[in-house]
Amino acid sequence: MGGRRGKKKGRPVSGWVVRDKPVGMGSTEAVSKIKWLFQAEKAGHAGTLDPLASGMLPIALGEATKTVPYVQDGAKVYRFTVAWGEERSTDDLEGPVTNSSERRPAEAEVKALLPKYTGVIMQTPPQFSAIKIAGERAYDLAREGETVDIPAREIEIGRLDIVEHDAGRTVFEVECGKGTYVRSLARDMGRDLGCFGHIAELRRVEVEPFTPEDFVTVAELEAARFGERGEVAGDDDASDAPVDFDAIDALLVDTAAALECLPQVTVSDDAATRIRLGNPVIIRGRDAPVEAEEACATVRGRLVAIGAIEQGMFKPKRVFAG
Repeated sequence: MGGRRGKKKGRPVSGWVVRDKPVGMGSTEAVSKIKWLFQAEKAGHAGTLDPLASGMLPIALGEATKTVPYVQDGAKVYRFTVAWGEERSTDDLEGPVTNSSERRPAEAEVKALLPKYTGVIMQTPPQFSAIKIAGERAYDLAREGETVDIPAREIEIGRLDIVEHDAGRTVFEVECGKGTYVRSLARDMGRDLGCFGHIAELRRVEVEPFTPEDFVTVAELEAARFGERGEVAGDDDASDAPVDFDAIDALLVDTAAALECLPQVTVSDDAATRIRLGNPVIIRGRDAPVEAEEACATVRGRLVAIGAIEQGMFKPKRVFAG
């Protein structure tokens, strides 16, 4: 009897792909495509984008998956359009209309409302969200017709600006912290203005520390991966064909980019070896931090570990392959 062929493990490639996700694609599907293109052993993303949203989806490969929490905690910038006059069950185009109004706000009214939504504010997530209520996802309960009581949470809005305005809709740009729901902003502003509102278009343009200059498209990745041969037919064919991965790997953003928010410590080759074995090392140099709950150690520009600095010593918590 012929045994089943073993599943290919994939390459131990590491780094970030800052994908420009198109409308209509789920985040999981977007990650799967990137993982396949790189034939990567491991992949994950830093912050879900709804299928109706487009824009920046940072995808971590290999060792970069260890840095995902730092990107998830970073500030994000969204450009979004609120259509006035209708509130919908999902607070975007997907759900049916639940409230409507003939009223349309003037730009001055919208502008006067912005200070209320800037700074540290309380926000109630949408009914259709991934928030867990008694162990169940809110969107699962909402799909079953239940109205659930989701407690308001503290969020931070760095800025909220009007980009364009006409009688029926307003385009905004918002810079916000972790846990902010842009759909809730549209819902709450619509209620405050007495006209209702929902998200008609949503694009994420930045996820700290990445910028639009880091964007890469699937077309660019496919051109690097397959060259003039074009994309081959299937997963197995692609992985069996002789491929030079240098060109596509060159499009990766370095794993360490996700840790720019942490104090940086440069160590020697010997110290890097000791750190990777889980041992603490003495930090030398006039500019080295004395104390830090979290810091990043590098050797010749390569990431070694995340750890704490206590009493002049770097103590590794999470190490990275060399």
